Amino acid sequence: MSRRTAERGGGVTFGHTELPDEQSAALRRAIRLAWGTIGFLLVGVTLVYLVMGSSQAMKAAWAEDLLSFIPPISFLVAVRFARRRPTTAHPYGYHRSVGIGHLVAAAALLTMGAFLVVDSGSGLLAAEHPPVGVMHLGDQVFWAGWPMIAAMVVTGIPPVLLGRAKMPLARTLHDRVLYADADMNKADWMTALGSVVGILGIGAGLWWADSAAALFISVSILRDGITNLRVAAGALMDARATTVDGDEPHPLTAEVDERLRALPWVEDARSRIRDQGHVFHVESFVVPRGGRAPGLRELGDAREAAISLDWKVQDLVVVPVAELPEEMLPSVAAEAGEDEQRPGR
Repeated sequence: MSRRTAERGGGVTFGHTELPDEQSAALRRAIRLAWGTIGFLLVGVTLVYLVMGSSQAMKAAWAEDLLSFIPPISFLVAVRFARRRPTTAHPYGYHRSVGIGHLVAAAALLTMGAFLVVDSGSGLLAAEHPPVGVMHLGDQVFWAGWPMIAAMVVTGIPPVLLGRAKMPLARTLHDRVLYADADMNKADWMTALGSVVGILGIGAGLWWADSAAALFISVSILRDGITNLRVAAGALMDARATTVDGDEPHPLTAEVDERLRALPWVEDARSRIRDQGHVFHVESFVVPRGGRAPGLRELGDAREAAISLDWKVQDLVVVPVAELPEEMLPSVAAEAGEDEQRPGR
């Protein structure tokens, strides 16, 4: 057993990385929540389908519920693949399955969101008047909008609770598929509220309220698709490692450099980190003091010092160099200059 494995003991692995106890417990809970989400969606999709009638807002909400199956299924599949150990054919392991799952979910959201925007927008422009009739339950006759509203209330609250439960787990596991799923779940209250407003609008004689609510839901789906597609594509194109939400550079980059610079034989160090999915692959370039070539023990100790920082640092390569290769490690200022020169900026 390696020193790194001995320090952990979570019993669950991603590739050849054994997870600490906190991440192992988070993964087990996330898997239970994913299965729970799928079970709830099966009930919710059926319920909404039975009462949606000809309401555009209800149809958009139903489509969003169908799309909500993709992230938890993608998460479960990605986790199953990510736990496989590296092979000769896949020496880096199967961690990229997380990025693939994220990309599939984002593409589905973008495609369906664009379709629904066109569909609901055309209904609004065509001034379609969706009929909401009455329903019979025994001898009772009542407006069909009430079951629609009840269905949206019943199916709108649990996803919010599920999303709040998944969000901290996604950060703990650095899992973008789980994060996208949690983010969608947390925003489901807007879908439910939009549908309720649209249905009440029909009841009040505002024919345009239903299509307007459907357009609101569709734009929300489209926005989620664009945001997630940007983050997923960036990760697969080896963009610099960022936090799980994709908003900020991951602090591990600076922490690895600081740890290496603290070594007595290192004058300077800079790293580039490739986000493999749950874990990182790090290439660290170090400049030895006085131009002295480090020994094998020093290089090994440097690697262990950096790896011990965080469980996500799965692979790390230490490369001694005479000077830092700027062409491989562009500065932040240089990156900002390139961004300013890009078209549309």
